[in-house]
Amino acid sequence: MFYRMHVLVEMSSTSIPLGAAQIKERLEREVEKAGLSQEIQILESGSLGAAVPSPFIAVYPDNIVYAPVKIGEVKRIVEEHFLKGRPVKDLIYFKEKTPGVHAFLPRSPLAKEKRVVLRNSGLIDPMNIEDYIARDGYLALARVLSLSPEEVIGIVKDSGLLGRGGAGFPTGLKWEFTYKAPGEEKYIVCNADEGEPGTFKDRLILEGDPHSVLEAMAIAGYAVGANTGYIYIRAEYPESIRHLETAIEQANQRGLLGKDIFGSGFDFQVKIRKGAGAYVCGEETALLESIEGGRGEPRVKPPYPPQSGLWGKPTVINNVETLANIPPIILNGPQWFKNIGTPTCPGTKVFTLTGNINNLGLTEVPMGITLRELILEIGGGVAQGNGLKLVQTGGPSGGTMTPDLLDVPMDFDTLPKYNSALGSGALTVIDDTHCIVDVTKNFCRFFLHESCGKCTPCRIGNKRVVEILERISVGEGKMEDLDTLKFLGEHMKTTSFCGLGQAAPNPLLRCLVFFQEEFEAHIVDKKCLTGSCEMNKGQKVLVH
Repeated sequence: MFYRMHVLVEMSSTSIPLGAAQIKERLEREVEKAGLSQEIQILESGSLGAAVPSPFIAVYPDNIVYAPVKIGEVKRIVEEHFLKGRPVKDLIYFKEKTPGVHAFLPRSPLAKEKRVVLRNSGLIDPMNIEDYIARDGYLALARVLSLSPEEVIGIVKDSGLLGRGGAGFPTGLKWEFTYKAPGEEKYIVCNADEGEPGTFKDRLILEGDPHSVLEAMAIAGYAVGANTGYIYIRAEYPESIRHLETAIEQANQRGLLGKDIFGSGFDFQVKIRKGAGAYVCGEETALLESIEGGRGEPRVKPPYPPQSGLWGKPTVINNVETLANIPPIILNGPQWFKNIGTPTCPGTKVFTLTGNINNLGLTEVPMGITLRELILEIGGGVAQGNGLKLVQTGGPSGGTMTPDLLDVPMDFDTLPKYNSALGSGALTVIDDTHCIVDVTKNFCRFFLHESCGKCTPCRIGNKRVVEILERISVGEGKMEDLDTLKFLGEHMKTTSFCGLGQAAPNPLLRCLVFFQEEFEAHIVDKKCLTGSCEMNKGQKVLVH
């Protein structure tokens, strides 16, 4: 059926709590009441990110976005825009230049973005495979099947794509290791566990464009000689799981997954495995243990997963964001990808903006963008006009950046020079009304709670750190406690078994450097310099 207008309603896990489902239902009702059901098709869509407040309604081919939409505004949009052809100007958030192409007006809130991973989010119905195919979906897989596995791996290596899960390991090299590993049975695993506080990019990628990840997994399977892929995703992501299950079913029905894909003789199936939400299962070997039905604890390495992974077989483990880059790299070529970002960190990065910032959500920008551009321009600055105290990059386990570091480029190579890390791309903005002792204590409590307990430095170290911080926070600390905290943190970094324990002291050690006077005020003067923590108010200030 031909429709004169397609209307996309954001139905992501960030917009649904804001009433998106009710808005979609009202929209359908008003369209039917106006007698437009045969002319206007209403579809679900993913998020447009931090630059566009949720929930939004996108109208094509008019290329108009209304945001944030309130349920009481739906009738007016239908009567004025859909029925009479007069867009409701005071509700328009922005108008796109070109239909279906992210070429936005200079003043558009998305103008600074470069959408590669999020290329389809907000433009297609993620529950309809035809929408994905209409935007060259599965074309990359078709092209790959005419190449040799070595050629496919060569394209990914030449692109310079680094893993977007946090470690930044070269993706093509990881594929090559698995391809060359002996054994006929191999696996592809998509890590969608995403346990870092403040990180939700993978969830929104899967909600907005699940087929891009399925297509990439099939490409990876062909390249390394694997016929089965697993998506490991936490059970707390019901919308992502629903979209994935639908996408897998649709792809199987059309022969884009399953047996003899495109008549090539290549078979590839994808299965979903739900995790219980353990932070440690973001570590790749703990994730494998969980898929196998064991307790989520990290394994001794070596051997590494590319040689001995799932059930002892060679296994590629890639993050959701990493995989979503693969189809456009195949279609556009490695040089196209290398022209984005920096020479050593090509491509884009999806960041999630959380904390005390005006524009919450995710954004995709070229690698090397400065923290200033992310926080002050895309993020709209610190909320309520307060001053910026710090930005925690890469989540609590990443690094701490203070206002004097706002012009530091955000990439895998530069941030370590400032004892920080890009990590998963989570940016937690903390304003100057927060007590740093309280902030640090809450970060450390999280790591204590999430420790799997396998190794002593992490199990006991986190416990002692939290105990000391709790004493300091209520005015019962001693100056020697600061030396003890540094001692514990430094030894946890060097002796913990896996990345959880090694990264857990990061916020503690950095805050002790940048904000020592606040710790000393709690110990010596028995007061909080911000007046915001439990010492002054008798209550805890939690940072989310």
